[in-house]
Amino acid sequence: MNFLSRASSIAVFILGLFIMALGVSVSVKADLGVTPISCVPYVYSLSTPLTLGELTIFMNAFFIIGQIAVLRKKYSLFQLIQFPAVAVLGYCIDFTLQLISWISPASYVEQLFWLMVSCLLLALGVFLVVKAGVTYIPGDGLIAVIAETYKKDFGKMKMCFDSSMVVIGLLSSFALLGRLAGIREGTFIAALTVGFLIQVYNKAFTRVASLMNSRKVSAEVSDVPLQSYGLYPVITISREYGSGGHEIGRLIADELGFTFYDRELIDLTAEQSGFTAEFIKDKEQKLTNSLFYDLYAQNYAYVQEELPPTDLLFLIQSKIIRDICAKGPCVIVGRCANFILKDNSACFNIFIHANDEFRKSKIINSYKAASTYSSKDLELADRKRANYCLHYTGKNWRDSTNYHMTVDSSLFSTESIARQIIGMFNSSRGSGRI
Repeated sequence: MNFLSRASSIAVFILGLFIMALGVSVSVKADLGVTPISCVPYVYSLSTPLTLGELTIFMNAFFIIGQIAVLRKKYSLFQLIQFPAVAVLGYCIDFTLQLISWISPASYVEQLFWLMVSCLLLALGVFLVVKAGVTYIPGDGLIAVIAETYKKDFGKMKMCFDSSMVVIGLLSSFALLGRLAGIREGTFIAALTVGFLIQVYNKAFTRVASLMNSRKVSAEVSDVPLQSYGLYPVITISREYGSGGHEIGRLIADELGFTFYDRELIDLTAEQSGFTAEFIKDKEQKLTNSLFYDLYAQNYAYVQEELPPTDLLFLIQSKIIRDICAKGPCVIVGRCANFILKDNSACFNIFIHANDEFRKSKIINSYKAASTYSSKDLELADRKRANYCLHYTGKNWRDSTNYHMTVDSSLFSTESIARQIIGMFNSSRGSGRI
């Protein structure tokens, strides 16, 4: 059975390599620019007697040697299988270029059509290679071993790697040919879409697998004992930075005798994730730009069973939040807890906000920030929290309909706000609505 499983994985891997090669060849025929990873070999194939496939083999062999140089004694000899794998990829590129020699777009619309076909093929090929789990694509393997060895972020490194390949291709093009070749709008379209398409394939594959195993899953779920999730009352507090949500939450928890969670969640996440508390504090509850993060996160589709650190962080914190709610009544500050607990009927959700002057004063005086903290800094902090919420929940962070109660903390004292919230919370429980 193990032999058959290994044989089928190798078959899927080889099929993936062939489809990748076909995707590269179709992008060449589209003539709108090749993918970032193919920029360099394509330019050199136009200025030397070597073919695109042969140069692809040489470039990927260089990446494999780079992996060996980084890992040294830790390098697994099994990974030498990458050498025959890149040979298959390279010769398949040359073969498929001959196979589709008939493709000759007569208009820009036809070029765009074949470009999109190439992106679909490349994504499918990479998806199959990753799913086969035999070995890395050499370029991605080099990034992965560098990231793991030197504790760097894979997603950011891949973006830098792809950008550097485009720059090298650009410089080589002008140096060897005296003109721009192989790098056009198609290069950037491929860079933006292939990772996204791999994610689409992966979701479709997961959905089909779930349907095929639905009976088995249902049987397994039915054996899981009911937990106390939703049995205990929970108050979640979402808040603008500097509005005093932490202090209000602490007073509420003390008054009601509930367990309080804010920075405590950082320690719990560190214990369960392996991330440092400093890393968690820096990454949680904030995304600078949701679109940029989507592009960054797509890079992880090239690596077997990998998730971007921020995605993994959100999943771990979501599990922790559900677990602590099953243990007893609590107050939770931030972390999109109101959305994570949206199915918890015993959850009371609050949003705390305030005007800029109040918030800047609190940040400077209570949080000991620089006296130059500005309204623009506030806007940036809020945008990061809003982007984080939108990315992981699809909801508008500031939309009042997401909460049972919203409060302007600049109008009342912290103690008064805590009393108001407790009063409303008790009233809602007394009415049986929560």
